[in-house]
Amino acid sequence: MVNLFEPVQFGNISLSNRIIMSPLTRTRAGENRTPDDLVRLYYCQRADAGLILTEATSITAQGVGYPGTAGIWTKEHIEGWKRVTEAVHKRGGKIVLQLWHVGRISDPELLNGEIPVAPSAIAPQGQVALLRPKRDYVVPRALQTSEVADIVQDFAQAARNAKEAGFDGVEVHAANGFLIDQFLHDGSNQRTDQYGGSIENRARFLLEVVDACCAIWSSGRVGVHLSPRVGIHSMHDSDPAALFSYVAEQLGKRNLAFMFIREPEGPEALAPKMKQLFGGPVIINGDYTLETAQRVIDRGDGDAVAFGRLFIANPDLVARLKGGHGFNEPDPTTYYGQGAQGYTDYPSLSPVDCEATEG
Repeated sequence: MVNLFEPVQFGNISLSNRIIMSPLTRTRAGENRTPDDLVRLYYCQRADAGLILTEATSITAQGVGYPGTAGIWTKEHIEGWKRVTEAVHKRGGKIVLQLWHVGRISDPELLNGEIPVAPSAIAPQGQVALLRPKRDYVVPRALQTSEVADIVQDFAQAARNAKEAGFDGVEVHAANGFLIDQFLHDGSNQRTDQYGGSIENRARFLLEVVDACCAIWSSGRVGVHLSPRVGIHSMHDSDPAALFSYVAEQLGKRNLAFMFIREPEGPEALAPKMKQLFGGPVIINGDYTLETAQRVIDRGDGDAVAFGRLFIANPDLVARLKGGHGFNEPDPTTYYGQGAQGYTDYPSLSPVDCEATEG
């Protein structure tokens, strides 16, 4: 019987353990969305994870939806991330860049006055995060068919940039109500071209993005992030089981490094069927403890488990889990913001030399 502390192979990426650092938006990127020394220190501190999945990182200026999040479309971005990957690799860690386009989950203030884009002109419910004064989401502009192909190429270029920055691979963000997820769900996609209507058509954009990334990297260094039942940002579908069964099956044909599934545990969970159809390594995420995470591994529903809030507050989470040590408590008031507080100042059991300066 395997346990969370045993190595595992994800495609062409060898992991020293099965404890994954979830992608975590922290809004700490430096000037012009370029990772700086503070970001470098943050990831270096957490390099004991079997695999670090970076914060969601925008592929273009059109794809941003929050202040202070990182990018991967300029030379400065590449150089900033290169310093991060070098620090993580120096400590023996592995790190994959999560590629992101938020679609309609944005606001003209963040897009130089432009209207956010989406598969269809349907606004999500709720208000734009982190912007003041508070305001409702605007109705997005439906993408022209030719523009969809352009965004696929933006993902491909971002994958090239990630390779130049020294990452071990890329993860396509197709979850949590952002652009690719908006195409997948029929509640947000009412297109009548080849990207709308049937499940096959709604999944086309995701699969084209994945194929474009696999043309840059080997497929064994590409992963996909999915959230079949989370319902974030007004996501809903008339038949999620059929939708995500098809997605898992199609992704399985591509021999990817992994599939990441974020969903709550329970009898309605789609992850076990998705894992069966995918046939490759699966990362499970959903408020797990060490005990519940081990049960997932024992049942064969996942090959690794991702932790989020625990990694925020415990840079040495692997050591704490393995040794049965207590945890630092995360401070939700510092999840988003600026500076080291609540970011790089959580104590570790023993010091780590990351040769980085804060700020």
